[in-house]
Amino acid sequence: MNQDRTAGTMRRRPVQKRSAERLKRLLDACAELLDEVGYIALTTKEVARRAEVPIGTLYQFFSDKEGLIGALAARNLDAFLERVSARLEHEKPEDVSGIVEVTVDEFVTMRRTITGFGVVDFGAEGRDHTLDPALDNNAAVAGRLRGLTAALTGVRDDTELEIVVRVALECADSVLKLAFRTDPQGDPRLIAECKRVLDSYLNDQIRSLTTGG
Repeated sequence: MNQDRTAGTMRRRPVQKRSAERLKRLLDACAELLDEVGYIALTTKEVARRAEVPIGTLYQFFSDKEGLIGALAARNLDAFLERVSARLEHEKPEDVSGIVEVTVDEFVTMRRTITGFGVVDFGAEGRDHTLDPALDNNAAVAGRLRGLTAALTGVRDDTELEIVVRVALECADSVLKLAFRTDPQGDPRLIAECKRVLDSYLNDQIRSLTTGG
């Protein structure tokens, strides 16, 4: 993945191995504390203490808590896209239904297993510009997913595909949030409904875009 996509959330990127290790410890500590105390109670001071990193080092990387959260969200998004891409490459689904299955399953797996993901997946609740100061969170995610979708579906019209992916993402976001509010592990019925809705909508829209119908 192109790590430069996350550069806007950080004051500087680590160059040396020691700096990269400290950054990882900070993000790992941030994720742990999100699960323990939640977003509101999280402080940069406690993150630095948990990571065993001087607070001054944290501020070398991030100007504030929002920058730290943005970097964690960007790391989550990179990991999600890498997981989806790897599975698609391995399984080679032949239709939109297969792509939907893989994408939703990987999100659900990360929500169940990745520390802090339930609090900050690709953005913080109520904060619309965690990933990119110029785009709201879902628009930023849709932009990354659009490239993946275009390569797999053969859709050439970037503008139309962006709208389709954005609508699908908004639907998935709402239904999956409901699924995890209903059941901490994700209500299986609602997850299945999410896949069904996405399958129907995306098949219809992508067929229209590729055939001109």
